[in-house]
Amino acid sequence: MSTLAASRTSIINLRAPAAKRELIDQAARAQGKSRTEFMLDAASEKAQQVLLDRTVFVLDAKRHRQFVEALDAPLKNSKVLARLLARKALWER
Repeated sequence: MSTLAASRTSIINLRAPAAKRELIDQAARAQGKSRTEFMLDAASEKAQQVLLDRTVFVLDAKRHRQFVEALDAPLKNSKVLARLLARKALWER
């Protein structure tokens, strides 16, 4: 059994309107992926975002105060920061 065949262990079925299927297929072709690869990548990315947004950490009062102070503190001037701020965003390139 090939590695690819061995990695396919679950089936996910869903129904979609034809317009959404075509939109997904166009996007998948644009990235050179199959519909399955595209949908699994997109669903996995969204799942990670949802779970990361729900991350909770607990701080005692002192550490919470330090955390808030660090967030509120002005950024220190540095060459690295200046280079990062000067770069165009990926969607602006």
